[in-house]
Amino acid sequence: MKGVKTFFTFLPSKFVSQPLRQSPLMIMKLLTTLRSFPLLLIPILLAGHAVGQVRPTPTPIPEEDAVVKVESRLVIVPVSVINQAGDPVLGLKVEDFRVAEENRPQTIDSVADAEKVPLEIALLIDVSGSVNPLFEFEKSAAGQFLKTVMKPEDRATIFLIGDTPSAILERENATLAAERLKAIVPSGKFTAFYDTVSAAATYLRKNAPLKSRRVIVALTDGEDNWSNVVRDGEKAAYRDISVNELTQEKRNQLAALTDNAHRTAQTKVARDLQDADTVFYVINPSGTSIKLNKISMRAQNGMQKFADETGGTSFLPNFSPTSSKDASQNSANERKNEALLDKIFKQLANELRAQYLVQYYSESNFPNNKFVKLSVGLQNPATHKIKARQGYYVK
Repeated sequence: MKGVKTFFTFLPSKFVSQPLRQSPLMIMKLLTTLRSFPLLLIPILLAGHAVGQVRPTPTPIPEEDAVVKVESRLVIVPVSVINQAGDPVLGLKVEDFRVAEENRPQTIDSVADAEKVPLEIALLIDVSGSVNPLFEFEKSAAGQFLKTVMKPEDRATIFLIGDTPSAILERENATLAAERLKAIVPSGKFTAFYDTVSAAATYLRKNAPLKSRRVIVALTDGEDNWSNVVRDGEKAAYRDISVNELTQEKRNQLAALTDNAHRTAQTKVARDLQDADTVFYVINPSGTSIKLNKISMRAQNGMQKFADETGGTSFLPNFSPTSSKDASQNSANERKNEALLDKIFKQLANELRAQYLVQYYSESNFPNNKFVKLSVGLQNPATHKIKARQGYYVK
């Protein structure tokens, strides 16, 4: 066939130009020549085979057998479990807990107890003008608390609540943190409480190990008068106000604007705490006298909100007065107050020892920024008391 190369095309022309049957001697020469061309013939034959080969069409995978990739979120839920006496309940496993998202049960991936998970504490000390007579004892008790609850691998960070957030110690051990507390002195400045809590939560989110127990412990009355949202809101409210023209109606309007600024600030703080997977604890030294003051009640309600939503505790001890005319009574009350504060720190330490880290993967298709409500409990609650975050924001 014209244009088609055959086996003989690749032979020397002197063999092809004569009939092969012409001479036995010619056939012998041809065979001898072929023995010298084995490496040439092999790729030629293989190439001819490949040209005629047709690649088979792959069999399509049935739709029902195809693998669908589902993105899931790791959700971390710090949970503390104590008994009626306030002692930690230890030794709980995955099968002891239950978690539901928006009333939909979730499969728990793992549960780690306090002994196996590092603790990251941000201690917030109020040094503003609203500090109290127990200030020195608070520092001492807080230092002892850190030494009691922290393991060698745990870390503490100290923030001062003043007119601006200030981290004076970052991720140190209990001994160094306790020593640093001794040197803290009141500043008498304004109180940027909200900004400091947000700063501490952000710090833990960025610096604490992913699978760690993150905790904020604040010693403050929470009466904010200098955080950005509050300060800017009050400036805007009072900008065009003349003191001589303040009617009761106008006063009420200004109070409402101030309350709204605090609600806005509290909403931001609550979001920052949730995004950092951080549990909020606070000890308010003002005691039950806050009920006589609207500003104090607003502050306490805000701190109670932070604690409830993150699974922490807001302590409001009923301290005895220490400023009466009776010096001996004042001295006795100081000892009672110190004993009460010491008891609170021991309770707080028990809650942290009883803290588990419950983890699961959520495959729910919620939109970003939605607050997902959580329900966390025990399969056999008995008489145990459980505290856990109330939800999280999708991000």
